[in-house]
Amino acid sequence: MSTDHAFLAITIGNSRTRLATFIGDEFQNQADFNTSDTTEIVELALKLWKNLEVESPQIVMAASDEIAGEAISAMLSDQTSTQLWQIGKDIPVAIGQHLDPETITGTDRLLNAAAAWEMSKLATIVVDAGTCVTVDFIDGEGTFHGGAIAPGAQMQLTAMHTGTTALPEVDFDKPLKEAFGKNTAQAMLQGVYQGIRGMVRQLSEQYASRYGAYPRVIATGGNALMLFEDEDLIEQIIPDLQFQGIAISVKHAMSVEEDA
Repeated sequence: MSTDHAFLAITIGNSRTRLATFIGDEFQNQADFNTSDTTEIVELALKLWKNLEVESPQIVMAASDEIAGEAISAMLSDQTSTQLWQIGKDIPVAIGQHLDPETITGTDRLLNAAAAWEMSKLATIVVDAGTCVTVDFIDGEGTFHGGAIAPGAQMQLTAMHTGTTALPEVDFDKPLKEAFGKNTAQAMLQGVYQGIRGMVRQLSEQYASRYGAYPRVIATGGNALMLFEDEDLIEQIIPDLQFQGIAISVKHAMSVEEDA
């Protein structure tokens, strides 16, 4: 894709929203917000969009939080003269799927899968550690088979606090490098941290057994580095995997349109 096809990309998650401009086959000006910071998100989006030095630059949005996505989309539509492209509605995700017919799969998982497949053309497990932790499988033919969804680290900690009378409110962080949690907060962090890492390893073994070979395993998401930096199972941590999936899907949609 050339700079003639530069665009603004926005990913709206349940907790975090990220923006970046796609120029010359790479993402630039990446920024990260709480999804609730709608005004700040729209202000920066407008600034980045106006600074794209191409005729009629596009805005491409992928929203896991549909309510926040609709609000941000409406505000941007009111203040720009361009159509917003919605991943999954206006632009299909460039990945094959083998799922039950009634399944509603988040665009974030599909975009991760599209990017993972494009990078290596190999069977891959993608771990996305954010508000939830997803562990998904793409086979050696480039087909997304789904996977597993579990509560994310902070969600687990919050549930322990709100669901009991004694456990404290704890922000997620890497626990101390000790075998035992010596206080309540450290015990909670140990349980969440080791629990997620153990789940990912167990699911990876399960997927490999079903597939008949061990796929490569990569990770993304806001907590990926904290959880998996020293985990030898994870071959690569790619923070902008979802953005890469957007670029691939836009490029694929444009090539289909040109061939039509």
